[in-house]
Amino acid sequence: MVSCPRRITRVPRSSATVPFALALILALVLTACGGGGVHGKPGAFGARDPYFAKMGNGGYDVGHYGLTLSYDPGTKRLTGTAEITARATQNLSAFNLDLKGLDVTGVTVEGETARWNRAGQELTVRPHADLDRGETFRATVRYSGTPESITDPDTSKEGWLRTADGALALGEPTGSMAWFPGNHHPSDKASYDLTITVPEGLQAVSNGELTNETTTKGRTTFAWHTAEPMASYLATLAIGRFDITRSTTRSGLPVYVAVDPTQQKASEKVLAQIPEVMEWEEYNFGPYPFSSTGAIVDRGDDAGYALETQTRPVFPGAPDTKTLVHELAHQWYGDSVTPRSWRDMWLNESFATYAEWLWQEDHDGDTADEIFHSLYRGDYYEPADNKEIWAFPPARPSSAAHISDPPVYYRGAMVLHKIRQTVGDDTFYDIIQGWSAAHRHGTASTADFTAFVEKKAPGKDFSEIWKDWLYGDGKPDHP
Repeated sequence: MVSCPRRITRVPRSSATVPFALALILALVLTACGGGGVHGKPGAFGARDPYFAKMGNGGYDVGHYGLTLSYDPGTKRLTGTAEITARATQNLSAFNLDLKGLDVTGVTVEGETARWNRAGQELTVRPHADLDRGETFRATVRYSGTPESITDPDTSKEGWLRTADGALALGEPTGSMAWFPGNHHPSDKASYDLTITVPEGLQAVSNGELTNETTTKGRTTFAWHTAEPMASYLATLAIGRFDITRSTTRSGLPVYVAVDPTQQKASEKVLAQIPEVMEWEEYNFGPYPFSSTGAIVDRGDDAGYALETQTRPVFPGAPDTKTLVHELAHQWYGDSVTPRSWRDMWLNESFATYAEWLWQEDHDGDTADEIFHSLYRGDYYEPADNKEIWAFPPARPSSAAHISDPPVYYRGAMVLHKIRQTVGDDTFYDIIQGWSAAHRHGTASTADFTAFVEKKAPGKDFSEIWKDWLYGDGKPDHP
């Protein structure tokens, strides 16, 4: 029996370079092994998400995205090069990237031209040679075209949203594939470098830190760096005219705020609270997980919702304090600790909603317990139809169209309050701070959370909370 090498990357061009006998042995080995070590197989074309089966891909894990983009609002044309550094998690003969619309002009893997084809949102790449499990590789995709908006199952718009003076890119849950190719599932997080060139006079704001800004021949290039891992749905890019404010919190954390001039006056008072909110949230949730913070405020009709884009939440018009608290709380819960799948969405929204309740409790408003009981009775002012919060259990949204519905927010927050009632304040804060620390910059599932709570509070019985409040259908019998 011939023992085959895992991979033979180079074969002598001529037997003159090695003894004839050795060349003959190499030829026999290659023949016996099918011409080059262990054969790979294609990676899966989806991450098996229960609600978005086509999103994400199998067979590799992305470590870094290098995006070089150019956009002209006048022509609405985006030109891009995406350098994706990833590690193969199996022997790979082909792998997929999510990319909707746009025209691919070329793909290379490790500098060699790769074959590729398109089928819907799937860009299938076939490297020149199979990739071994554990191998780190770089795939480069060149593309261009007019990026499009995507309509969510709940009818909201995301992807590439054209604005009065530019564009706004938002990604939750599937929109990022409208402007760059990638493994677009929350379970695969990566660092980012994004360079964007736009006409002079416009700004381009993204996640992380602005590392360079240069203007040449009527065009300005902005370079943004995100060092901490980020799920692609949290990546953002806002292009337009903005009033930029740079400051720091009392602890020295950089704050970068970009506001559409039409929203400047209305936003000023609330945005000035960012340092105060950040200090309060660090006290309650633990050390801030990123190297900067801030906000992007665009016009109200540019997007119909606020979004917790990493380090720099996006707001549609001037936010109120409650919304600011909510989106900044997501930096811990959702951005740093990211859901393993879209079924785990309540782990994002319940914490951010409960942060609103805690803020009110600490700032002379209703206590969290008063809000909890008002929701249970049905006389709380949000949501408008209070019955909606009992439509399905927070850990099991009824479909992809409902992952952002009231049960995920309000009933999810009620689950957290039930935990607080059960364990008391000291242990409760140990739990929520410990949770953000234990899964910092990672992903987690609902099962991870329930196991964590039980471990942090040994001797306490959570079975009724899990059965009736987290997973149970309908309104529980007792508050």
